[in-house]
Amino acid sequence: MITVPRWLMLVLAALFSAYHVVLGITSLDIPDNPWPAVVALVLYAVATVLSLWPVRRMRMPDWLAAFDLAVSIAMPLLVTGQLDASADNGYATWYVAAVGTLMTITAARRQLVAAWLGVASLAVQTVVWAGVPALGTLGVVGSIVWVAIAHMLTVALATAAREARRYAQAEREAAAWQAAQDAHLFEGRMRLAQTNRIAAPMLRRIADRGGVLTEAQRRECRMLEAAIRDEIRGRMLLTDVVRAEVQHARERGVLVTLLDEGGIDDLDEATRDRVLSRLAEAIAKSRADRIIARTAAEGSPVAVTVVGLVVPGDEGVDTADTEDAEVELWLEIPRRI
Repeated sequence: MITVPRWLMLVLAALFSAYHVVLGITSLDIPDNPWPAVVALVLYAVATVLSLWPVRRMRMPDWLAAFDLAVSIAMPLLVTGQLDASADNGYATWYVAAVGTLMTITAARRQLVAAWLGVASLAVQTVVWAGVPALGTLGVVGSIVWVAIAHMLTVALATAAREARRYAQAEREAAAWQAAQDAHLFEGRMRLAQTNRIAAPMLRRIADRGGVLTEAQRRECRMLEAAIRDEIRGRMLLTDVVRAEVQHARERGVLVTLLDEGGIDDLDEATRDRVLSRLAEAIAKSRADRIIARTAAEGSPVAVTVVGLVVPGDEGVDTADTEDAEVELWLEIPRRI
């Protein structure tokens, strides 16, 4: 797509506006009194410079749009007050094209209401001063057409820009979705491989023995089941050190539960290693009957919460009522040091 530099558009608009000033200066001998026309020229020059001054914001400020509208109303009154409506005034009616140009610039800078009010006031003043036929002979219709074209182009460009932003956002969301799907697929394959590595030897032994296992082998199967559950529910909470300490805890008869709900996915590797080292240390030092490690919610200053419970009585941990348990360990591992 071919694009026109913004500075080139500003230069062309400035030259076109300057042309009206030149016409106004060369026709100062036609009005009865040239000074009102001089004032109109100064007002037009100031309004044009302010409107074309390069700024980052495309939309014209409201105060500048109001000033341009006031200038577009004042110029015809100043100039025509010194002209004869029935005579051929030549280039002395330069204000018509000047108002059209100024209002076109105003419309291009997204102040459409002010632009239409400006050309509407020009049309009304022209009809009052010289009659309806003057709308065509003085070029008022052309000024209205310029503003209409600027209006259509402004709306079209704004719509195109809005659609471009929408498509760009959709593209980013699609890319993020695809990346998430690829990550889930990769993680699923990795978890499957990890599960297969852990469970395959025991499954082969179970098949070889026809399902008849000793108590020690049943206990080992339960340990493997818990390890596989950790791989599924623990996700980012697992490192080799954490796995080892969880295994040691379970060998002591501790019921360990790891729950990763996505609260530490945004941590960098160094921070995550620090957090999980604290988790492994807490599991190793705890003498609780049950340990629960859970990631905190996103945005929380806490990364992982670790709770250790001591179950009273002689009941097994698996069947004991945890409502009567006492807290042996309560640890909140922060995200940042």
